[in-house]
Parts: sequence; structure tokens; C-alpha cells
Amino acid sequence: MNAGQYWLVVPAAGRGQRFGSELPKQYLPLRQRSMLEWSLQPFLADAACAAAVVAVAADDMHWAGVQARLGARVRAVHGGAERADSVFAALDALRASGVAEQAWVLVHDAARPCVTPGEILALRNTVARHATGSPLDGGLLAVPLADTLKRGEAHEHGVRVSATVPRESLWRALTPQMFRLGALHAALAAARIAGRTPTDEAQAIEWAGGAPRLVAGEATNLKVTTPADFALAAQILESTEFSGER
Repeated sequence: MNAGQYWLVVPAAGRGQRFGSELPKQYLPLRQRSMLEWSLQPFLADAACAAAVVAVAADDMHWAGVQARLGARVRAVHGGAERADSVFAALDALRASGVAEQAWVLVHDAARPCVTPGEILALRNTVARHATGSPLDGGLLAVPLADTLKRGEAHEHGVRVSATVPRESLWRALTPQMFRLGALHAALAAARIAGRTPTDEAQAIEWAGGAPRLVAGEATNLKVTTPADFALAAQILESTEFSGER
């Protein structure tokens, strides 16, 4: 079963302070375009993507140049201090424009430029195939953890292992994450009222009583947080361009 039409939300109001660049990392040039443009590109190339809303900082001086290259399907709203605030603002904009509460929304990180069309399609089709009719239906791309995990405990001279954590049921959450517009908006609103800040959309849905479906993604769909990640993303994009995947 195909999921049909969807709307894209990209929170891009962050400053990227951990990256250590004066320019917000989503605007750093990566193989002749900004990282944000790479993150948007496979969605905008998808005929099923109705439109995209990018949440940017109120004082963003770089967005206008990017938007001019992206076209009319992409609009911006002012984001907030936290990721959840930015996503909430984008969902508000979609609802105000008349998008149905049951519409599918995909939320994707501005700093994940290596997501592939195949991953997006796998998420959409898997979530649609297993939808139960509940407003809390949805899912996310994720990768099973392969490394041995250690829990650390601070000591006077550093950190020591306090336990080895079983990894059999642990997954690393990626994006995009796919949920119904109305349900995700309500879940984020409830979290805000409760004074809780979810680290991703799936956590907000979990708090609302949902159980998002995990869909296997690619390890190459990395989130760029350090200069080393940035260099690796450039290599991945070069290889996927060469193979015709992007």
C-alpha cells in the first residue's frame, strides 16, 4: 500500500554551536549547494511531496538565498529555541493553510543531507501498509545498534564502566519520522503544557500513548554534528551522486 501525498517539515532554526562554525551548519556549502538543500532535495524530487515548511530562526539572514533556489513548494516559518518548538510552528502553519488533520507529515533534520529516496519510500510504504486507523499511527527510520554499549559512571579521575547494556532491542533513531498532522500537533502541544521537551517527534507520540513503527534505514543517513561528520557526508554524497541514487 502506498501512503500517497505527504507534507514535509524541516526544523532549521538551530545555530549549530557544537559544530564550531560562525555560519549555521545547515547553510555550510557541501558539493556546490548548502547542506539544507541536500537534505530537502530527495523530498522535493518526490511527486508525492505536496509542499515543504522549513522552520528558521527569526534573525536568519541566509534563508532567502536558499529559498530562491528551491521554488514555490517551499515556505518558511519562524522556529523556536527547541526542535519541538520549530516543528510545532511548522505544523501550525500547515493547519492554518487548510491541510487536513489526517494528512501525513514527514519531519526531517536539516543536518541529514544523505537520506536517500529509497529510505523515504520504505518509510512511507511501511507505515501506510501497517496503519491501523489510529490517529497515532506512524513510524521513523532507525538503525539497529551494532556496537557494544557501556554505561559510564563519573569518578575522581574520569569515567569508568558501571555496566554493559544489552543492545539486542536498541535502535538509533534517524529521520524522516512520519506521523499524522493532527496527532503530532496534539502530542507536541500536550508535551508543552506538561513542561516536557521531546528530543524527537516519536518521543512526543510515545508520550501520547502511541508506539511508532521502526523502519530500517541506512547507516549513511548520518546527522552532521562535527566537522568529521561533514567530511564523511561529502564522501557519501559523492558516491551516491556517482551511482545515480541522488
